[in-house]
Amino acid sequence: MLDLVTVGHFSIDTITVPHTTSPKRVLGGPPTYVSLTATRLGANVSVVSKVGQDFSHRYVEWLKTQGVGVSWLQRVKGASTTQFALDYAGFERKLRLTSRAPDISLEDIPSSLRARAIHVAPIANEINEDVIDELRRRTALLSLDPQGFVRSFDEQGNVRLTRWEGRRVLEHIDVYKSSTEEIEVATGLKKLRAAMKRIHDLGAKEVVVTKGVKGSILLFENVFYDVPACRSRVVVDPTGAGDAYIGAFLVEHVRGKEPLWCACVGAAAASFVVEGVGPTVFGERGETYARAREIYEKGIKRSTAK
Repeated sequence: MLDLVTVGHFSIDTITVPHTTSPKRVLGGPPTYVSLTATRLGANVSVVSKVGQDFSHRYVEWLKTQGVGVSWLQRVKGASTTQFALDYAGFERKLRLTSRAPDISLEDIPSSLRARAIHVAPIANEINEDVIDELRRRTALLSLDPQGFVRSFDEQGNVRLTRWEGRRVLEHIDVYKSSTEEIEVATGLKKLRAAMKRIHDLGAKEVVVTKGVKGSILLFENVFYDVPACRSRVVVDPTGAGDAYIGAFLVEHVRGKEPLWCACVGAAAASFVVEGVGPTVFGERGETYARAREIYEKGIKRSTAK
């Protein structure tokens, strides 16, 4: 039994951050950051994804060496891998889609797929509701980051956030995770806690919203928990921080840990990823837990949802 499977597109990211001489081209997407974070915590992980012929075999071999199962990764003849250009000015980001891999369909879900947790993570609306319905039957813990469902793209590929019309799938979701901007457009509600309560009422049992350097908020059993961010040694590139967070969160969850501790480990994992450009810095298990304990043991502010 696998601990965690991530379903969604890999991406090839061209990242420009301040104080660098040229953009850096790196492997990205939720399957990268979620899986690599989870393997550092000792989890057995795999991915379901589609890429094009431009997806380097070196990426595949590197993922294998890192302990990521890639037997369900499909290379599609004549297709291109999903690619994004990311341009940062501090924590402000311009995001542009430059190519897109084919959709992940029901036929792409292996009959043998079973996992303690499955994380659904579209980045360009590549997963439909039927796929999520099927994945619900394959796991005890189904997680969703809807970022790809709340994105639209103009003719140049520039990304805009847009209202999500497919919220019916929340009936099947155990853990929901998104950013503050994404949950606002997903619900149409500007007040963060009201938006989280709406997602919870629609079916998600645990709701997590990440707020960058301001930490995160967890809603569980009608209580909000304000989780501080862990202090990083340096902040270079925030790409993948949210994916690292949920990867660590889910690993601890399937091990039976309480959601608040899961959120603290998620915050710790995210604090490492931002220290390098692309998927280059991940905390080892002991140091990730050490950072998590720093915020867990200080006491977390909590309040009852009204």
